[in-house]
Amino acid sequence: MIRTTGLARSFGSGERTVRALRSCDLTVERGEIVALLGPNGAGKSTLIDLVLGFTTPTAGAVEVFGTTPRAAIDAQRVGAVMQTGGLLPDLTVAMTLRTIAAAFPAPRDIEEVLDLADLTALRDRRVGKCSGGEQQRIRFALALLGSPDLLVLDEPTAGMDAASRHRFWDTMADRAEEGVTVVFATHYLEEAQNFARRIVMLDRGGIIADGTPEELGDDGRVLTWTREGATRTATAEDAAASDAMARELLEDPAVSDLRIAAHTVEDVFLALTGQDDNGKDRS
Repeated sequence: MIRTTGLARSFGSGERTVRALRSCDLTVERGEIVALLGPNGAGKSTLIDLVLGFTTPTAGAVEVFGTTPRAAIDAQRVGAVMQTGGLLPDLTVAMTLRTIAAAFPAPRDIEEVLDLADLTALRDRRVGKCSGGEQQRIRFALALLGSPDLLVLDEPTAGMDAASRHRFWDTMADRAEEGVTVVFATHYLEEAQNFARRIVMLDRGGIIADGTPEELGDDGRVLTWTREGATRTATAEDAAASDAMARELLEDPAVSDLRIAAHTVEDVFLALTGQDDNGKDRS
């Protein structure tokens, strides 16, 4: 579905050059749900812009369905949900969908799209009266109108409440079961771990990790315990090391509440980037 080779994008020149993406090699297969995870400025949105043909590479190449991004979009094989823009505040939700649907030769049924995006109850509300999360659901509905084979989403659940986010990702899972490929950029660690089937971590414009949530969290254990009223944490490289550390701690009568857990995506993220999911440096 997507193939990038040595893909790079820089902005500016000379000493002011900003390398937003560096030599990115990535292949995304049919039916995958791939999260692009990274702190602010990691290169997530730049990669999405290149995949959608909004900007051109400084170096390397990007193919979508074996052709250029623009050709794939012209063939109506790609749907996109961006963070902002693209909506007219004075139109109702249903009118917005009908207006955009007129641009497609064979659009998906409007009522079906309203239902998939959880917008049926809002069909007669003006877009300008919708919340930020509701407007994201409208953008999602627009992305579904052409029945695309690839959905590319940039922070798609921004502004949504927890219940709406879960319904959104349930819908995404259904689309993947139909063979639709989903690629989404997020800085929500929990969202990436819970809903993606594959996570690609970026930092400072480069890919620093690529695997399933289980694979990324498989290399090590986190031990947490209490001693003298203070909670302490340590990391073990593998199960054998964590067992040895646990035996030593259990021999200390001052230790209580010992817990052992597998590494999470958050642990890996922090270890590789030194930042939290809001982009704050924690090194």
